[in-house]
Amino acid sequence: MRHACLALFLIILGTCAGALDIEDRQVIPGTSERVLRIVSTADLDVFEPYLMAFHDSRPEISVDYTVVSSAELHRAIRDGAEFDLALSSAMDLQFQLANDGFALGHRSEQTQALPDWARWRDLIFAFTAEPAVVVLSTERFSGLPVPATRQDLVALLRQHPDRFAGMIGTYDVRDSGLGYLFATQEARSTDAYWRLSEVMGRLDPQLYCCSGQMIDDVTSGRLALAYNVLGSYAAERLARDSGGRVQIIGMQDFVNVMLRTAIIPATAQETEAAGAMINMLASLGMRDEPGDWPLPPLNQPGGTEAVGFGPIRLGPALMVYLDPLNRRSFLGEWENALEQR
Repeated sequence: MRHACLALFLIILGTCAGALDIEDRQVIPGTSERVLRIVSTADLDVFEPYLMAFHDSRPEISVDYTVVSSAELHRAIRDGAEFDLALSSAMDLQFQLANDGFALGHRSEQTQALPDWARWRDLIFAFTAEPAVVVLSTERFSGLPVPATRQDLVALLRQHPDRFAGMIGTYDVRDSGLGYLFATQEARSTDAYWRLSEVMGRLDPQLYCCSGQMIDDVTSGRLALAYNVLGSYAAERLARDSGGRVQIIGMQDFVNVMLRTAIIPATAQETEAAGAMINMLASLGMRDEPGDWPLPPLNQPGGTEAVGFGPIRLGPALMVYLDPLNRRSFLGEWENALEQR
């Protein structure tokens, strides 16, 4: 009877979730009627080890994991969708949800052990630090120097427009929350962002929602390079699939480092289970060695330390570009640069 009730619950939940633009979903059955409902931007193949680790520690709890875009996640939580945990790479949108009253508080020994820059008011918690990188096709770059800075990349694109026309991928920041975060933070930090955007705009860039799609298209040779993709996804996917066809480059002049964050939505029902998952993620975020986990910890060299730049900070400054006027202005400049006719 218990499992029949659980099945009925998941059917009802699936009907409600149908209003979301779902990219992927997995349900791990537990031994009781309790269900931890997670909405996340992390691809299932990347996050499944974390789900299984939680399930091994709490086998009585079913886990319902739904993958959506960062913008879709933000909209769903604001609209009152009933999830117990929201995990997102778009830390500005997550911060806005927490700041605007859409998150419940959680405090534990594990969250208190996080650095001050990795949590805010016991409402939002970071558990990874993931740099943005350039992924390039070794075949398409044959005979060309590998760029180390944005200025190097600008010069290379200007000198070889025939080799890169239609072969550059980057985020469509109008739709991608993470892409918008990377773009606005980079524009604040280096003038080279707009010079590079204008040069790419003259080469018919291909615009994407997600890092994974860009990495796949570089691997297949449909792109020569993908700009500002998540380094964690690139390392995890290309270790399995590339066959030496791609190379990951961290720009030496400036590197965006995103914090992947967790909040407990105000509509959460399984707050205890959500807190337990946050505790596990916070502990893994503070580990000293990367281990076999797909996502890097907060303090792992190769994330923030190796590039010489700290992560994007959790705080009110994240909401500057979420202001409607500022967003409209930024998107106008971005469209002029990237969509030249």
